Amino acid sequence: MHELGLLEEFLKRPHQEISQVRARIGGDDILLGEMSYLRTRCRFMALMPQWDFLDFLAEQGRRYPTFHLRMRAEVTGLIEENACIVGIRANTPDGLLEVCADLVVGADGRDSVVRERAGFAVRNVGASMDALQIRLSKHANDPDLFLYSDHGKTLVTIDRGNYWHCGFAVPKGTAEKMQARGIEDFRASIAEVAPFLRDRVIELRDWSDVKLLTVRADRLRKWYRPGLLCIGDAAHAMSPIGGVGINLAIQDAVAAANILAEPLRKGVVSGKHLAKIQRRRSFPTRLTQRMQAIIQRQVWRGLDKPQAARPPWAMRQLERTTLPCRMRTRFIGVGFLPEHVKPPDVFK
Repeated sequence: MHELGLLEEFLKRPHQEISQVRARIGGDDILLGEMSYLRTRCRFMALMPQWDFLDFLAEQGRRYPTFHLRMRAEVTGLIEENACIVGIRANTPDGLLEVCADLVVGADGRDSVVRERAGFAVRNVGASMDALQIRLSKHANDPDLFLYSDHGKTLVTIDRGNYWHCGFAVPKGTAEKMQARGIEDFRASIAEVAPFLRDRVIELRDWSDVKLLTVRADRLRKWYRPGLLCIGDAAHAMSPIGGVGINLAIQDAVAAANILAEPLRKGVVSGKHLAKIQRRRSFPTRLTQRMQAIIQRQVWRGLDKPQAARPPWAMRQLERTTLPCRMRTRFIGVGFLPEHVKPPDVFK
């Protein structure tokens, strides 16, 4: 944001700033991340609902005379000529829409229609758990912790200002069994792992207040074909662990802009340019997914096990140093290969 000259405007939007990320595992409090360790312009994480962030991007995009945003347009297919993608088809309230382009960029998320219509081969890298998402009111004296784990239960709490956006981890494929046990049992599980929420679980009236997030982790074997490039979750669906999916998606976009700005301007985008983007971004994608899988396996092993949770002795000793926290902070905050904006803002 700073490199784009948008940081000040961005920070004017409602958001929460987090400088530390803490967890409680059993009876032990652990500092997962300390943003002051980062060598960045802002040494904090800014939390903002996705729809507000997208509104902000749309508002800033309107500064550019060639920017056009079509709302309520759902991509349904690709336009192909001579084995090259030359545009997209979409449904709108006004009927069928066709948009032609020198390059189509599929950034439509983990359920990408673009990648499905393009026929890309997908490699599933596995996900051992899902999450039940809920919303509970926040009180002024609530503990400022991000994760609670004990007695086979794990709860993530994300501060949204006046409420907690929570994710309750469950072994993959077991959500229906939990529902069969009733909403009262689910309320009790939340209260057990995070006792401060005991007086608020009644806000979950029934299962309609609980949303299942089916966790998926995969990546395309090839991110591109003539006239088409996929980035972000459309190219590599990330687990929600660490909340790093948005980082990789934006870094993909910055790398693509850096590599494609001049070829697009000259009208000479080729497969070599698109391959260069995949080569650059594949390494951090694979490494991040591998790290997420390791963390996920550790969490999964403890799910539904009634024993009191406690980090292993070696981990407790290591946590007395700053090394683990510094490594996690780097992973969460900037990732393995941060990108920097290079193309000039030609419309300024």
